Amino acid sequence: MIWLLLGAVLLAHAILPPTNPIPQLFGGTFAGWATLAAVLIVIAGYNRGLGALRARVKPLPQAETGPFSDTELDRYARHIILREVGGPGQKALKDARVLVIGAGGLGSPALLYLAAAGVGTIGVIDDDAVDNSNLQRQVIHRDQDIGKPKAFSAEAAMLAQNPNVEIRPYNRRLTPENARDLFEDYDLILEGTDNFPTRYLVNETAVRLGKPVIGAALTQWEGQLSLWHPASGAPCYQCVFPEAPAPGLAPSCAEAGVIGPLPGVLGSMMAVEAVKWITKAGEGLGGRLLIYDALYADTRIIRVKPRADCPVCGTAEVAP
Repeated sequence: MIWLLLGAVLLAHAILPPTNPIPQLFGGTFAGWATLAAVLIVIAGYNRGLGALRARVKPLPQAETGPFSDTELDRYARHIILREVGGPGQKALKDARVLVIGAGGLGSPALLYLAAAGVGTIGVIDDDAVDNSNLQRQVIHRDQDIGKPKAFSAEAAMLAQNPNVEIRPYNRRLTPENARDLFEDYDLILEGTDNFPTRYLVNETAVRLGKPVIGAALTQWEGQLSLWHPASGAPCYQCVFPEAPAPGLAPSCAEAGVIGPLPGVLGSMMAVEAVKWITKAGEGLGGRLLIYDALYADTRIIRVKPRADCPVCGTAEVAP
């Protein structure tokens, strides 16, 4: 409408004499109105051209502001404000790769707390399937998981807890043939199995690769926990337990029973020690064996040392 009105004014000044009432009604001269029209045309053309250029410009990708999203910063805030952890410690957790041997009683709480703590890559190896009898203590699995491989059940639970971590499930048994390849991809090993052959295999493989192992064991009302790492001056598992006990002296949980919350206590302690080791906070359990007696609410620490004649990590020469 404005452009139509302006055109009518210009037309009136162009074809009618200046003494005509219509040009006198609008006032001004043809040259003045023509100059105004030209200015308006230039302004309109500039705006249209600027709009076209803006439409062709692609927005730059948003610059990364740090290693954590806003959601992660809010989630890990209670870690970050801890003096012993802080931002660098939480970044170390995100960069860490932890392998957990066993998704049973000890592995269940350890895996959940590692995922909740923001450990970036978590591997879990277990060749067993969830059984109804597991649910009394293996809290990572649910009733609907019965019959499902434990490695995949644990993976689903951890991702439900924290989708920001990477889970690597290994639905297989740890063997001398695959142990080395598995361990090489990880910085820290958590061992929570219930049989001595696997414990000795984990220990030997970790010593050969210089990997630290946080190991725990339990039966009935009692559990024990330590950090095995000869590379840092601590003993290995075989230094403290040179031989497996005779059959019947160390019955399994299925044979002797176990109080349900006990694996939760020891497994959570494993996760605490793992977080401490990754963030370099406090004093770990290297060279110390923690023994927890749930029945009498008693905790003891026993000093343990490397053995020079240990067949796995010892320095003494052994006769052929």
